[in-house]
Amino acid sequence: MNVSLDAALAEAESRYTAANPASLARHEAARSAMPGGNTRTVLHYSPFPLAWSKGEGATLTDLDGHSYTDYLGEYSAGLYGHSNPKIQAALKRAIDDGTVLGGPNVYEAELAGLLKSRFPSLQALRFCNSGTEANVFALMTAQAHTGRKKVMVFDGGYHGGVLYFGHGGIPINLPLDWVIAPYNDVEGTLGLIRQHGAELAAILIEPMLGSGGCLPARQDFLGALRQAASELDIILIFDEVMTSRLSSGGLQAALGVTPDMTTLGKYLGGGSSFGAFGGRADIMGHYDPEKPGYWPHAGTFNNNVLSMAAGLTGLRDIYTPEAAMSLNAKGDRLRDGLNALGEKHGVPFTATGVGSFIGIHFTQDVMDRPVHDSAEEEARQSKIHKLMHLDFIAAGLFFARRGYMALSLALTDRDIDRFVAQTDEFITSRKPLLAA
Repeated sequence: MNVSLDAALAEAESRYTAANPASLARHEAARSAMPGGNTRTVLHYSPFPLAWSKGEGATLTDLDGHSYTDYLGEYSAGLYGHSNPKIQAALKRAIDDGTVLGGPNVYEAELAGLLKSRFPSLQALRFCNSGTEANVFALMTAQAHTGRKKVMVFDGGYHGGVLYFGHGGIPINLPLDWVIAPYNDVEGTLGLIRQHGAELAAILIEPMLGSGGCLPARQDFLGALRQAASELDIILIFDEVMTSRLSSGGLQAALGVTPDMTTLGKYLGGGSSFGAFGGRADIMGHYDPEKPGYWPHAGTFNNNVLSMAAGLTGLRDIYTPEAAMSLNAKGDRLRDGLNALGEKHGVPFTATGVGSFIGIHFTQDVMDRPVHDSAEEEARQSKIHKLMHLDFIAAGLFFARRGYMALSLALTDRDIDRFVAQTDEFITSRKPLLAA
């Protein structure tokens, strides 16, 4: 089984295929209507993805009846787990009172006020439908407010389906005038800001790279961006679609660096679609329809009653500052436990992240910037990630194939210990392949 990495992976895929015939049949049927049987690329993995029939608490059940402990948390959108009774009650109440109302509802103003009170940069905000939308609106707002066109983003960044900057970007990215800077590189980034500063409308950054490997930004790096943006009248935008859950006021509050604008999404809809963008009052004031020359901001589902009801209940009644601290402590304990295993076994294995976000890497020295290995080394690491993913599925533990986890409130201390123990077993059994 451990003769070679390719042989181990082939055996694991064969075992997986034999164990999941219903998911395979669903995948084959879906291919007749959707390219690759898929409508959300991140959910696809070889040889085919598991299809879920049910979620309850921190447990997922697939079409073949297998149960898994969920450490992925719907890529951070599933903060509350799959069946939180308070969220379910809020959604049922909203459905009973009627949806698609076509006017302001009883939830949105209170939710907006709560967000404003928590996030230092949000003097005013507006809702939309996703984190992607939030970032697009924030960028268009910055361009219109400054009269400039260039936008600085960072290598390895992800800001939505048309704003992806890992591995050179994607063909369907918005055709804006991008300046791509090196993440966590103060001097390299400041050099680009000096070069392009008079033309830069915005600097858009995740204070922790999410899909780029859960790599946190250094405080001095964010501070340098804040100072440069202020000096050159550039709009500094923090994409906190993911990281807003890392303290009661997001990473901006935890790190003490306040951007001009912030974008939000994912868990803040309580499991329903959600996005928001906001910031300084002078910037957001352009959207006031009671003022002459205001900018229209359309979106049929901007104040979707289900998103507003679940979002308000989640933020007000469940994800208190104390709950955030407790969940982040679990994440820190898991990350520390995983890193101890790398040292224990003497293999290239690192867990990164902040609080409830964890990224697993089969390499070292990953903290300062996105990893850029040779094509051969990237292919080897990709195979190890596949093998770990399939081995953990066989053991009833689920997370993203790339090694990404976003813990939910439904996970217990026992679940944290179980993941560490399973990782220990994986490294022990696969050690000859990991050290190659």
